[in-house]
Formats: sequence, structure tokens, C-alpha cells
Amino acid sequence: MGIAEYCNDSEGWGPTSHQRADLTPCVENTILHGLPALIAILSMTHTAMVMWKKGKPHNLGRTNIIYWPTQILMLGSAAALAARAALLKSGGNSYAPATMFSTIVMMLAWLSAIGLNYFQHQQDIRSNNQIAALYLFTLIASAINIRTMTLLDQTNQDQFKAFIAFFAINILGLIFEAWPRGRTQVQKNSSAGRYAKANLFSRLTFHYLQPVITAGFKNPLAAKDIEGMVPDRIKTQYSHDLLNNNWQAKVAKAKAKGEKPSLFTTVLGTYGWSWVPIMVFRIGASTLTYVQPQLLDELLAFIRSYQTPNPEPVALGIILAFGMFFASLLNSFFMAQYFQSAMNVGIEARTALIAMIYRKSLKLTSAAKQKSTAGEINNHMSVDAERWPDAITFLPMLISIPYEIAIAIWMLYRQISWSVFVGLGTIIVLLPVQGIIAKFFMKAKSAKLEAMDQRIRLMNEVITGVKIVKLYGWEDSFMERIRVYRHREVKTLRKIGIVFSFLSIMFQSVPMLVALVSFAVYATHGGPNYGPGDITPQRVFVSISLFNLLSSPIGMLSHIIAEVIGVTVATRRMQAFLLAPEISEETTESIKTLPEDPSVPLVEIKDGVFAWETEGPEVETEKEKKAREKAEAKKYKLLEKEAKKAGKPAPEKEVPVEKNYGPTLTDINLTIPRGNLTAVVGRVGQGKTSLLNAIIGDMYRRQGSVKIYGRMAYVAQQAWIVNATVKDNIVFGNEFNQERYDHILMASGLLPDIAMLPAGDQTEIGERGINLSGGQKQRVSLARAAYENADVYLFDDPLSAVDAHVDQHLWQHLIGPNGLLKDKTRVLVTHAIHHLEQVDQIVVIKDGKISETGQYDALMAAQDSFYQLISDYSVNQGKKRKEKKKSDEDASGSSQEDDEDDSTQDGDEKDPKAAGTSGNKDDKLVSEEKMVQGSVSWEVYNIYAKAASYRWSAIVAVVFVLGQAFQIGTNIWLNHWSSESTAALATGTELHPIGYYLGIYGAIIFCSMIMNVVSVYVAMVLAAIRASTRLHDSLLAKMLRLPMAFFDTTPLGRIVNRFSSDVFSIDELLPWTFIQVFICGTTVLGTIIVIATTTPIFLVVVPPLMVLYLIIQAYYIRSSRALKRIDSVSKSPIYQHFSETLSGVTTIRALGANQRFIADNAAKADVAANAYYSWIVSNRWLQIRLESLGAIIVLAAALFVVLSRNSLSSGNVGLALSYALSVTQSITWMVRSTCDLQNQLVAVERIEEYARKNPEAPAETDVALPENWPQAGHVEFRNYSTRYREGLDLVIKNISFEVQPAEKVGIVGRTGAGKSSLTLALFRIIEAANSHWAKSSHNEKDLDSDPAKEDAIVDLEKINVEEDGGSIWIDGVDISTVGLKYLRQHLAIIPQDPTLFVGTVRENLDPFDELEDADLWEALERAHLKEHISSLAGGLSFKVSQNGDNFSVGQRSLICLARALLRKTKVLILDEATAAVDVETDELIQKTIRKEFKDRTILTIAHRIKTVMDSDKILVLEKGRVEEYESPQILLQRPDSLFYSLAQQAGEIKDSDE
Repeated sequence: MGIAEYCNDSEGWGPTSHQRADLTPCVENTILHGLPALIAILSMTHTAMVMWKKGKPHNLGRTNIIYWPTQILMLGSAAALAARAALLKSGGNSYAPATMFSTIVMMLAWLSAIGLNYFQHQQDIRSNNQIAALYLFTLIASAINIRTMTLLDQTNQDQFKAFIAFFAINILGLIFEAWPRGRTQVQKNSSAGRYAKANLFSRLTFHYLQPVITAGFKNPLAAKDIEGMVPDRIKTQYSHDLLNNNWQAKVAKAKAKGEKPSLFTTVLGTYGWSWVPIMVFRIGASTLTYVQPQLLDELLAFIRSYQTPNPEPVALGIILAFGMFFASLLNSFFMAQYFQSAMNVGIEARTALIAMIYRKSLKLTSAAKQKSTAGEINNHMSVDAERWPDAITFLPMLISIPYEIAIAIWMLYRQISWSVFVGLGTIIVLLPVQGIIAKFFMKAKSAKLEAMDQRIRLMNEVITGVKIVKLYGWEDSFMERIRVYRHREVKTLRKIGIVFSFLSIMFQSVPMLVALVSFAVYATHGGPNYGPGDITPQRVFVSISLFNLLSSPIGMLSHIIAEVIGVTVATRRMQAFLLAPEISEETTESIKTLPEDPSVPLVEIKDGVFAWETEGPEVETEKEKKAREKAEAKKYKLLEKEAKKAGKPAPEKEVPVEKNYGPTLTDINLTIPRGNLTAVVGRVGQGKTSLLNAIIGDMYRRQGSVKIYGRMAYVAQQAWIVNATVKDNIVFGNEFNQERYDHILMASGLLPDIAMLPAGDQTEIGERGINLSGGQKQRVSLARAAYENADVYLFDDPLSAVDAHVDQHLWQHLIGPNGLLKDKTRVLVTHAIHHLEQVDQIVVIKDGKISETGQYDALMAAQDSFYQLISDYSVNQGKKRKEKKKSDEDASGSSQEDDEDDSTQDGDEKDPKAAGTSGNKDDKLVSEEKMVQGSVSWEVYNIYAKAASYRWSAIVAVVFVLGQAFQIGTNIWLNHWSSESTAALATGTELHPIGYYLGIYGAIIFCSMIMNVVSVYVAMVLAAIRASTRLHDSLLAKMLRLPMAFFDTTPLGRIVNRFSSDVFSIDELLPWTFIQVFICGTTVLGTIIVIATTTPIFLVVVPPLMVLYLIIQAYYIRSSRALKRIDSVSKSPIYQHFSETLSGVTTIRALGANQRFIADNAAKADVAANAYYSWIVSNRWLQIRLESLGAIIVLAAALFVVLSRNSLSSGNVGLALSYALSVTQSITWMVRSTCDLQNQLVAVERIEEYARKNPEAPAETDVALPENWPQAGHVEFRNYSTRYREGLDLVIKNISFEVQPAEKVGIVGRTGAGKSSLTLALFRIIEAANSHWAKSSHNEKDLDSDPAKEDAIVDLEKINVEEDGGSIWIDGVDISTVGLKYLRQHLAIIPQDPTLFVGTVRENLDPFDELEDADLWEALERAHLKEHISSLAGGLSFKVSQNGDNFSVGQRSLICLARALLRKTKVLILDEATAAVDVETDELIQKTIRKEFKDRTILTIAHRIKTVMDSDKILVLEKGRVEEYESPQILLQRPDSLFYSLAQQAGEIKDSDE
């Protein structure tokens, strides 16, 4: 059968009819009906087969009210088509086989739909996409077909009536199929999210977000309103497994080949099939974009036909107008689906990468951790992984852009022949420039991110150690250091801005340049035989609309290149991190079950050699070495430049130091039997903690073997606490057992503390245990370990953080031979020599080796170093021997009251209520993060404009308007030129030479280009950088001046989020968004002016359309803003949880809690993905609605043109329509950009929120102080009272005492007595109660999002204690009148937590660089550290790692002592300064203090009563009041004194019976 027989029609195949403006019936039947039906049959049959074989019923019931009607209507459709086929056949041979083919194929399609619908209702909770699509295609094709049959007078045929019946049944069927099922029982009972429940139409139009948008319009949205939005495959569990499995396979493959795997290609390859729909949508959208100029060309030809004797039929004009409308509409649907599909893959990649980074951080070796600090790893999550969602929308454009350019050139070639290639030459000439710029961007981006890493790292440290920074008065030094990194960032940003402004010539002006060159060549040589070409309006405006379309892909190139570079650099950084060395699981042989033979030791180390580093440096290739040397030279050059600018001497060149790769522990042989209590003793820095780490498996095992039986628990030397309730910290994810829990609380001496806490064990502990004292934190750690019910316990000196009483209690009830853990295997690192007689085995460590091991008696008999230690430092030998012989009953026989009494003797206690909360049971210490509600106020715009300076802001606006004016000028001039040349052709007289037109055209383009450069330069380089610098600096300055109470109640992650994500937004995203708003705003304004002047009738449509746009924007913006805020807030918990994990990673690993923390991270990442996804979908929701309105504008403009066809010149029509085509995009972009702008301004709002907090008292005052104050060191407290924050109870109540110059005072007391509070008061970390500064520095909580709690807080703030808070005087000066900086720098403290910062040892001792090296060495010598520091690579230049992890806790304490020695001040405070050092070193330090500080006033808080025995006076505090204040000799003569009982328990009073 030939085509003629197949069509059996006078019009033939076509595809368009020569008799009317339409397609031929043959094409309609075959292509519009037959082809979709064939595809439907194949896909529906395949899906039904898969569901039949592999599907599972959802068992939620069936919605019969939808199921039966849809089945009956589909059967009806098939029956109507069968009837039509029969009627066609009965009509004889007059029917066309094409019609019969389409009828039968459609009938089969509907029959196959019935089977699929059965399985769909059984196994899925939503309507089927294929059935919905079949309805859609069938209805559109049928409508076209019915119109054709009507035009061909077939309406009286029976087959036509059967077809109408089919059409009617289809409409009914579609209504049932598309009916929302949200209220059906099936969807109500299903736990699936909104997306999973949405049908095809809802997904295409993003209507499933409608309830959220509506809710957001009425009330501010909260996180719970958008729960379950995200599809399952984007969640961590699925996305991580998919990407991580691929990555591990790639790593293994690359390792085998000796190559490096690429994370970038792995991410791209992982989502292989997901790229197919993305590319289909993208190419579809690109194609549809170019259909419009083609239709414009036809429309202009239609208009021109009215100036000839044979005008075209009006129907053609209307069809063309609707053609433009549908092309525009379909384009927007394709674009929206493209963006959403790409974004889904992007969010999936982001979620997977965050999970991979988190899991990797749990496995890093110690050496790798030193290279990747918490700040850097945080940046991998908050900045690097964040690049993927944006980048994935740009990557497919690398394929679609060449495609779009090719189409545009082909269409332009048809308009202006070969001249277009000359224009194209200008693009090709500019390509190498692109390459150079891309290379520059790559480097600049890396430099910017590196500086940002350093800044965030430092910021992280400063906020973590903010108390120390304040105590030492080091704010200025750290601010200066942070500003150095910030300056580097800004410098790079400025370079990027300058290059971008010149780049804008290429991207905003290239299309105009191409148009100029092309028209110039065409006008002079583009005609036949290289003569002048005819410049007609049709040619000019079709070409212009094509050049405008060309501007989009060319303009996007820079953005795409920037994005691809950005994501490549970011992925490279993540790749380096993911390839960092991991701790080997094989280091320790861990057997989780206990051996059957009880004599088998549970811990056994044979011939162990352990190190923190690998055996030697990594082998560098010649290439890597050159790259490193180049980077180092560049870094030195930068430092030199910065030093010169700051007026400082050039820094010394870093001498490459030989790293010590030697082992930390050698020749370790150790066996610990079941139930044995082993004590590990030795001096500071000898390797005690390293031994425990070797057992856990945290070190490199170079030789020997480690074997452990049973489950393990570990208590770190510095207690690690999670931001959760006390109970959660202790139970730590295990099953809860009340009896066991109560027993453990008693044994760890926590009962009295819990009784004092505001909400008992439900009290929330702040980040880093901020509202607990050191002793309480340590006891919570011990309780957690005890609750684990492990077999092997590793205790790293937990007793050093507690007082003598508590030490005794913990020994008796928990750790010691009669304690709760007496049957467990225990390894205890300790400096408490008074317990050694009661342990089963003692291990003495010296210089990384076990020097002695054995029982107490054997070691004493050997009379080696251990004997020396005991005889020199133990007051009561023998007393403990008797105790050991006492029975269990005796040991635990003391009354519960005694226990409680004992257990509260922590020396360093903060009143738990103090830093905690009021007595309100529900009160939380850390409030939920504040989320502003409602619109971003004009105030925020004003803040940004002010930061950028009003002058620059105004100039930016003016320059953009001028730029747009010149751009419109080019088109108006072309209109003028084409109209004159058309007239000249008609009359045969030339008004002006071509040079005249081209000259003016060129001049306008040149001015436009200049304006482009100036506008971007002013916006990006002058205004935006000034704004981001001002905003960052104001935040930083305020952050370091905020009172300590703010840091107690604000999680670290929340503050870091401001400095990372929010500052990044202001640096890089906000300027772009502003530029887009200006460009779109001026374009829209210009467009309306042009259309209004050419077709004034169009103005009728403008007001209603503007109102519609504004309504949609107002309706959308409320929800969008709230969603953006929810997105911003949802990220903080990820960073906070991450910081927490990193600080406790050893504990997590030892307790085997990895999986639980991974699950926590996944849950938080899913919440963030859900928030981000919801915000992205809201953008698509807006896009579809706005672009549909845009399509209506095109339709209106085109219809007005058709209606006014007789009165318009084709020049004006061209001008109006080419603008109407671009206006839809411009208006959509403008509304999108203004919404984006509001969303990006949330970052400014969040930064401003912190920048407006109330600071503490001024750093400097104008009070005249005596010269060299304080000269004597006379300290006096006068009726002094204080509290931690406004509205809390007093922690020190009306105390008065006096310390004479050079007097040594020891401060002791029970838990919550107020000892540490006293030292904080001296430094004015807390202010006198009810004083001016206490009130004015008080800040509201980060506005708690739960309004119910606000009333409780308000009530609290009404509490007023009548009494005045009193004052503290030093040398006759009231310290509340002294500037904080001067005060803190003229007092010295050795704090309880020895904090070191990343940097060199020199920077840690002397951050202001004021002292000579000789002074530093002298201080280190007096602190007994000179020998150790000089043995390190680089000496004073030795790099301290994060948190000082490459020094032991004892060594850190000694560095803090050296700091105090360097401060020649008259008042020194020692807050548990020697708790973490051994007794020998303690003795040496006390000697140093007595000698070096003999003429200074010293206040000492101590656990070891021995430390304060030689004080001039002892101050005993009880519940915030002075209980006793006498010399120790007098107090020891009074057996009823509190001090006497403390000394007795500490074994400092010789027993009378000895």
C-alpha cells in the first residue's frame, strides 16, 4: 500500500494542508493519534507485567469511588472506538486506512489501560502517570481531529458521532483520573509524603505544594508544616548507599591501577539514568525556545501580506498567535521539569556527600585529623557539598548551549545568509579569552575557599575557647588574625569582581556585537553578488529576536563556567578529605564475647610499638614537590605583603622542619586479667593516655599485637558531654533500666547534683557541658561508662577533675575494689597516689616504655622510681592498707546521708542553676533557633544599602537604567533604519549612506558596553564588597564583645552558620541577585515602554497583568521566605552535631556508638534536605504560574497585532513582538529575582540579629587609673553578690573579705559553693548582681520559636533581688569602673581547662608578639617544659594542632602556667591549675609559683588540699557565702571546721594512731 492509498484523501500526506491553515487528516490520524497510542500500548503492557510479577499490594484498601468509574469509562472509550471502526468498515471503501489504523490502535491502548489500572489501585496510592498522559494526548489530538472533520463537513457521518462519544467519555474519564485523592482512605492511611501522593498533573504544575503555599500565606510556616515533602531517594539512607558504594568501587579500582579516583566523575556516573529525563527536558525546552522566532517570522509575513493585493486568511494569524502561546507554555513546563529533575539529583548528591563526609570523620587517623580541622570539615559540608544542587542545573547546559547556538545560527543564516558567520567569528575570537578567564577563576575560587577554611577554623576555635580568650583579654589579637584571613578572602573576591565586570562585556554585549558585525556585513555585502542586502523590518526583527535568544546561551556560558569551576574545586577538596588515611580496624583484635576460660586475660599487648604518625613522610612525586614549593613561595610572598602593609617586619621564612616519625610507645608488654584493677602512673607527657589509645585502636600499631575480649567503655581525661538531658547523656542510647540507673547515679555521686538541677535529670546540658562544672561533667562521663555495662573499662584520669570527698566517694562506690564495677576489668590512669595501695596491678610508664609493673608491695620492695615517688609524696602510707582489709559491708556501710555529703565535694563547681536555667521544669538552656517571621523588612534593605554606602547604591541604580536605555536605543535605531530602507526601496531614493546608520548603531552599542562594565564593576567591586566587609566586621567585632552568657546558651553550630553559610551568601550570592534584579527590572520597564509606544492598545492588558503578577508574588513570597528561613535554620543542627561528634570521636568509637551517631546525622541531614527541597519546589511552583502568565502576554500581543493588522507597519509589529517574546522571561526573572533577593537578604537579617545583641561592659573607659595599677595586689570584696544571667538565682551572696598584698589564699568548698564564680567575678566575666552592666549586657534568648516559653522567660526577668550587688576593689579602685581589656590584661589566671589554639607554640604564649624568644624560653623552663618543647620539630615554631591534641592535658596545663609567668601582674588566680599533672610535677610547679610569684597576690582553687596547705589563709565557701576565712594552721586546730574534715579525707592529716 502506497502513501496515497494509505491516506486515501485529496490532501495526501501533507503534513500541512494546501487547502486550509491546518494539518492533513492523514498526519493527524497517524502522528497525533496512532503514534502516542502505540507507545502507550508498549509501555503500559510492560509496566503491568512488571507489577504483576514483582509488585506488592499496599494493603490499604481500594478507592472504589474512583476505581470502578475509571474502569467503566476506559471500557466505554474502547467500545466507542470499536463502534467507530465498525461504522468506518460498513461505509464501504471510502474510509482512509489511516483513520482505521488510529481507531484500532487507540482502542487497544485503552484496553491495555484497564489491566494497568487494576494493578495501579492494588499496589500504588496515586493515579498512574501513563494513563494520565494517554488521556492528555488523546484529548488534545481528538480536539484537533474534531476541528478538521468539522471543516471537512463530516459532522453528519455516524463515525463522527461515535468519535464525539469517545471524546466525551474521555473528558469524564480524565476528571475521575485526575481527581485529587488526598481525602481517600488509602492516602489518609499511607505514610508517604506529598510528592509520593501527587498525580501526574499535580507534579507537572507543582500543585502538590499548594496547601503549603496557602498555609504560608495565612500563617508563618514552621518546619512541621513541610514534613515528608522530599522523595525517598533523596533521603540519606538511599542516596548515601548509592554514591558511597560507587565511590568505594572506584577507589579500589584506582588503587589497583596506582591512580587517584575522581569524585567528580563518580558523582556524575552514579546518577547515570537520571540524566536521561534531565537532558530530554533541556533539549525539548531549547528547541521550543527557537520555535517562537520562526512563528514570529510567519506572523510578520502575515502582516506584510495585508500591504499586498492577496492577504492571508485571519484564521492563519489566530493560529500563529495561539502557536506562539502554546510554544511559550510548553517551554515553561519543560524548563520547570528540567530544573526540578536536576535539582532532585543535586540535593541527592548533597545529602550523600554530607553523609560520606560525616562517616569519614569518624574514621580519620590522628595525623589526618591534624590536617583537616573541624572548621575545614564543616566547610566541606556547608560550602563544598552545597555546590552540587546548583551546579547540576548548569552541567547539562554544556550540551544544550552548543545545540541552541547551532539552531540560532542556522535560523539566522536563513535571514541574513553568510553574514552571520562573520558575526560568529567574534564569538570564536572571544573563546580563548573564556579559557584564560576560566583558569583564573579556578585559582581564585580555590584561594577564596582556602582563606574561608582558615577563617572558619579560627572562628570555630575562638568560639569554643571564648572563655579563655576573654580571661586573657586576647579579643584584639584574634580579631586581627581573623581579619587577615578575611582580607585575603575579600582581596580574591575583588579580583573576581573586576574580571567579571569585563566579562559582562562578553556576555551582555556579545549578542549586540554579533548583531552589529552581522548587520554591517549584510548591509554592505550581504545581498546577491556581494552587493548590499535589503534591511527589511521582518528581517531585522526576526534576526533581533534570534540574537536576543542567542544572548541567553552565550550569557550563561560565564555562569556555567563559574559554576563548573566552583563545583570542580569544591569536589576536589572533598575528594582529598575522603581519601585521607583511616584508622585500621585491624589495629586491635577485638573479640566481643568473653572467653570461656576465666583465667584468659581480657587485655593483652605483646611487643607493642605504637605511634601517632605513619612510619615516615608520604612519598612525594617530583610534580607534587614542585607544586608544594610553589605554593609555599606564594604563601610567603603573601605574608610578606601583608606584614609590609600592616607596618610589621617581614616574617621569617619557614624552615622545613624534620617531623618526628618515631614511635610514641615502644616495647609494650601488658596483660590485664579479668576483674583486675590496673593503675597506670607516670609523669606528664610520658605516654599514659597514649597507652589507652593504643588499646582502643586509635594509634598506628607498628609492631606486636593487641587483643581485647568483651565490650569496652572509655572515660576521656577531658569529659565529653552531648547537648542533651543529663539522663540522655548517661543512658546514651541504651535500653533504660530504672533500678540500674538509680544505682549508677548514687555510685557516681550525682544524686545531690541532680537534686539541685532545675529540671532534675531532665535538665538540658548545654553544648560542651557549659552549664556543668568540670567535676560534674566528669561524673556524668563516668556514669555513662558505668551504664554501658561493658567488660573492660578504660579510665583516663577521671579523678583529677574532682575534689577529695568526691574522689573518695567514686573510689568506694564505683571504681575501687568494693565499687559497682568491682567485677569488671579496669585500667585507671591516675595521679592519685593515695589509691595505689588498693589496686591489683600498677604500671609505671616512663619515656613511652613500661619501666615497672607489679603489685604495690613488690614495687615498694624493689625500691626503684615508684618507691621514690611514694615515699616523697604520700603522707599516709599504711592508712589505706587497713582500709583495704575492711569488709565490703564496712566499705559501703556509711549512711546514704554520708554518701550525699561526700559526693558533693567537687572543688570547681558552678552552681548548676547558675549557668543553667531557672527552676521552671520545662525551661531549656539552649532555645530553638530564632526564625524571623513575615517579610524581610525595609530595614534589612536599608542595612545592606548603608553597608554598601547610599552613594554607591544610588549610582548602581542609575548606571543600570542608563545601560537599559542604550540597549533599547539599539533596537529603536534598527526599527528606524529598516523603515527608512523599506521606504527607500519603494521610492528608489536613498536618504542616508549605510555608513551613517552603521556609525550611529555602533556608537549606541559601544555606550551600552561601557555601561555594562561600569554597572557590574560598581555593583560587584565597589558596593557589594564594601557591604560584605562591613557586615562581616560588625558581626565579628560584636561576637567577641558579647557577654559569656550568650555563648552559654547559643550552640556553636548556630554561630558558625552565621560566619560560613550566611557570610558566603552575602559575599557571592547576594551581589548576583541584586544585579539580576536591576537587569530584569530595567528590562521590564523598557519593554513596557517600547510595546506601549508601538501598540498602545497593549496597555489595556498591562494593569490587570501587573496586578496578577503582584498578587502571585505577594501570595508566594510569604511561604518562600519562610521556607528559605526554615532551610537556613535546618543546617545549624548538622554543624552543631558534627562539632560535637568530632570532639568526642574517641569516646564514640570506644563505646561502639558509631551507628547511632551516623543515624542522628542522617536524620538531621534529611530534615535539611526536606527544607531545601520544599524551597526549591516553591520556586518551580512560581515559575510555572508566572511563565503561564507570560505566555498570556505573548498571546495578547500577538492577537492585538492580528486585530490591528491593517493599521500597523511591520517594523512596529516586529519591535513590539520581539519585546513581548522576551518580556515573559524578563518579568518571570524579575519576580523570581526579587523573591530570591528577599530570600538571600535573610542572611543579612541573621547577621544583623547577632550584630545587634547587647555587648558586655566597654573594653576601655576614661577612668584615670594610678600608674602601673595594680601595684600592690590588694583585693577586697565588699558585700558582693552575683548571678550567671539576669533572672537566675544568685551564686555568690553578699560576701565580704580582704586579701592583703602578696598574700596566698586557698579557696575550697563544696559543689555549687561558688569558687569558680569568684574567679569569674574578678575578671568581670560575670557582673555584680543588679549592677548597670549586668542589666545592659543582658540579651534575650535567640528568640525561642515556642511562644509559650517566652512568658516564663519574661516572668523570670521580673525577679529582682532588693540588695545591691556590691563591688570588688583592687588597690583602691572599683573594678567595675575599669575597662575590661585593661582589667583582664592586668590580672593573670591559669584556668581549669587548659586551652591551646591552632598556631605555633610562640603564638600560644604571646599572641600579640610583644616578647623576645629568650623570655618565652625562660618561662617554659620555669614551667618545666623547656626540655620537651626544644625536643619538638621547630621548637617555639612547632605547630599546635586543634584543641592542642598533640600535647597531653598535663603539658597543656604547663603551657598555661608559662603564659601566667609571662604576665608580670600583681594578682594571679589558679583555678585547678595542676589537677591534670602528676604529684611530682605538681610539687615542682608549686615551688615555681612560690618562688616566681612570692611578691604577688595568689588565689588558688584546688582539689588537692595538699596544694593549698601552705597558703597564708584558707577561704571556705558554702552555698555562695564565706563560711571560714583563717590561716590553715588555725583551721586545722578546730576539728569541727569544714576545712579540717576536707583535709582529713584527702589524707593530709596524719592519723593519730600511726
